[in-house]
Amino acid sequence: MRDVHQPSLADALEHAAAQLGRAGVQNARREATALWAALAGVVPAEAWIRRDSPAARAVSATFWEAVERRSSGVPFAYTVGRAAFRTIELHVDPRALIPRPETEGLVDLVLAWVKEGKGDGGRGKGGAAADIGTGCGCIALSLAVEGTFERVVAVERSPQAAALARENVNLVRSAVPVEVREGDLLAPLGEERFRAIVANPPYLTVQEYDALDPSVRSFEPRDALVSGSDGLDATRALLAGGAARLEPGGLLALEIDERRADDVAALARAAGWARTTIREDLFGRPRYALAISREDA
Repeated sequence: MRDVHQPSLADALEHAAAQLGRAGVQNARREATALWAALAGVVPAEAWIRRDSPAARAVSATFWEAVERRSSGVPFAYTVGRAAFRTIELHVDPRALIPRPETEGLVDLVLAWVKEGKGDGGRGKGGAAADIGTGCGCIALSLAVEGTFERVVAVERSPQAAALARENVNLVRSAVPVEVREGDLLAPLGEERFRAIVANPPYLTVQEYDALDPSVRSFEPRDALVSGSDGLDATRALLAGGAARLEPGGLLALEIDERRADDVAALARAAGWARTTIREDLFGRPRYALAISREDA
């Protein structure tokens, strides 16, 4: 029997959608349902099916707090405290960027390269991978879970983001060990050599950062987005020093800004990489640079 003193889930979602809509949130009804589902640990369809049931008291208080945060502009992932990335779900908060679908494509390219047996005598497995600027750990953990590397090193210069990455290492508990090291770019790798080095480095200019949507600019970490006057400082450093940290024929895989694909290709040629290709994302934008180290390195 329904508790007449407890509002139905449909009522709660309707009021939440109205509040979100007044705050300018797009698709407010869908957003309200997604918020409830995420906090209740169910899929949105299940929340819809249960809409005539009383709104669970155990979820309601947290839900209304989340509606307030989302109404103030906090991104959805930060509001619920987690985000899906490929096959895993991770804790996320303003210590690190929210993982993007484009970065899932970068992991795809690395996994395809490994599957072809590149950089390992054609065996298609083994060796170590490094993720530079790991943030929440999404790339490193996906490589550990889906790849065939023996181990993965995740590098992060922000102590706060490194702490978040370690939390996600403990959350995911991949069979392949993932070690989080603190420091800038390639420095924490020391003299080790890796089969693959992967990075989604900062690649915006200050002007481009200032033009970002407030939902990004006001909440996500600036240092993870801006990289010098031309947006290429981090990419330039990775191309200049990455080959020395790779095994012969190893892969450096970078996510890049589509507006600077030609510049990145030119930097790779100047740095002496054996070959470099620019690959497109699902929207046909030049989004990834794949550079192969010399076999005689």
